[in-house]
Amino acid sequence: MGCDRNCGLIAGAVIGAVLAVFGGILMPVGDMIIEKTIKKEVAINSTNIKVQQRGPYTYRVRYLPKENVTHDSQTNTVSFVQPNGAIFEPSLSVGSENDTFTILNLAVAAAPHLYPNAFVQVLLNSLIKKSKSSMFQRRTVKEILWGYKDPFLSLVPYPISTTVGVFFPYNNTADGVFRVFNGKDDISKVAIIDTYKGKKTLGYWSSYCDMVNGTDAASFPPFVEKTRVLQFFSSDICRSIYAVFGAELNLKGISVYRFILPPEAFASPLQNPDNHCFCTDREISNNCTFYGLLDISKCKEGKPVILSLPHLLHASPEVAETIEGINPNVEEHSTFLDVEPITGFTLQFAKRLQVNLMVKPAKKIEALKGLKRPYLVPILWLNETGTIGDEKAEMFKNQVTGKINLLGLVEIVLLSVGVVMFVAFMISYCACRSKRAK
Repeated sequence: MGCDRNCGLIAGAVIGAVLAVFGGILMPVGDMIIEKTIKKEVAINSTNIKVQQRGPYTYRVRYLPKENVTHDSQTNTVSFVQPNGAIFEPSLSVGSENDTFTILNLAVAAAPHLYPNAFVQVLLNSLIKKSKSSMFQRRTVKEILWGYKDPFLSLVPYPISTTVGVFFPYNNTADGVFRVFNGKDDISKVAIIDTYKGKKTLGYWSSYCDMVNGTDAASFPPFVEKTRVLQFFSSDICRSIYAVFGAELNLKGISVYRFILPPEAFASPLQNPDNHCFCTDREISNNCTFYGLLDISKCKEGKPVILSLPHLLHASPEVAETIEGINPNVEEHSTFLDVEPITGFTLQFAKRLQVNLMVKPAKKIEALKGLKRPYLVPILWLNETGTIGDEKAEMFKNQVTGKINLLGLVEIVLLSVGVVMFVAFMISYCACRSKRAK
C-alpha cells in the first residue's frame, strides 16, 4: 500500500511538473523570419537562394493547462489533450506582428506537389494568373505564421481550405489525445506514451520509424543515467526521436544532465541505417544520401515541407551550399533537454527547428517553369524554449533535491556511526577475549 501511494504521488508530481515547467515557454520564431532579398527574376535565373535572417518575433505558447484529464486505474494510464495558443510578446520582439516581408508564395510552391497531373496544372496556372499571384509575395508576420486567405486558392471552384499559414491551424486547437502511463505499477514506465490519438503508430512512416516512442519530453522515468538514450515523441516533427547525454550542468542550484539531439538523428541511411524508413522521396533526398533533412510531406497532407535544424546545421553540404546567408552555429541552433536525473523532470529545454519548402519546376505553371531544378527554400526557424522559474526552482530544491540530499546525509551519518560502533565493539570484544586468555 505504501509503495502504491508513493508511486501515485510520483505520478502526480510528474503531471504537476509538466504544468509548472511548461507554464512559461517562449517561442521566438526562430530568431528568424527569412526574407528573400532578391527579386523574382534573379531567383529564377540564379544558381543559389539568397536569404537574410530577421527577428526574433516572440510568442508565449504552451501556457494552457492540459484538458480532459482522465485516469484509468485498470491500465494505470492518464489521458489528456494539450490545448494550443500563442500570445505575441512585443517586449521580446524586434517589431510588431504587422511587419511585412517578402516570402515564398506557399500555395503556388505547393501546387505541383499536390497536383502533378499536367492538365490540372494548366487549370491551376490560369487561376494563379487570374489572382495575380507569383512565386513570391509580401505578407505580415502574423499572416505568415497564423494564416491568411490566399487569393489563388479562393478561385478554386471546389471546396478546399483557402487559408494558408506555416502554423495554421494552431490557436484554439488541441494536440492529442495523449495516453501516458502513470507509473503506479511500474515506475520505469512513468510518463511513457501508450497511445497518441488512440494509436501506437502514426501512419506516416514504414516499419519502426512509425512508432510512438518515449515520453512527450516534459519528463522521463526517474533515476536517469548518463548512459541512457532519452526517447521522446514530438508531433511538431511527426516522429519519435532521441537525445543523448552531453554534459552535467548546474541550473539555479539544481544539478541537471544536458541531453542533446545528436546529428545521427537526422543522418542519411548511409550514415545511420536505422533511418532508412525516414527516407520517403529518393528524388528529394538524392537517392537517400542527403542528411540533416526530414521530409514530413506525408504528415502535412502532401505539402512539400522539409524540416531541418536552424541554418541547416549538420545538413549535407550539397544542400547548404546552394543557400547564401545561412550561418550554422552549434551553440545557437542545437536542441537540448536539461533533465534532473533523480526525478526525470525536464527543467529547461530548447527546441530549435527550421521550416523549409521544396520548390520544383512545373512546365505548366508559369510562375515555376523557369526554375532550373528543385530548390530547398528556408521559410523560418523557431527557438522554442522553457526553463523552471526562480520560485519553482527554490521549491524544487527544498521539497525534492533538498530532502534527497538530507536523506543521503542521514545515510552517511548512520553508516559512519555503524562503522564506529562496529569497530568499537570489535575492539572491546577482542580486549575481553585477551583478558580471559591471560
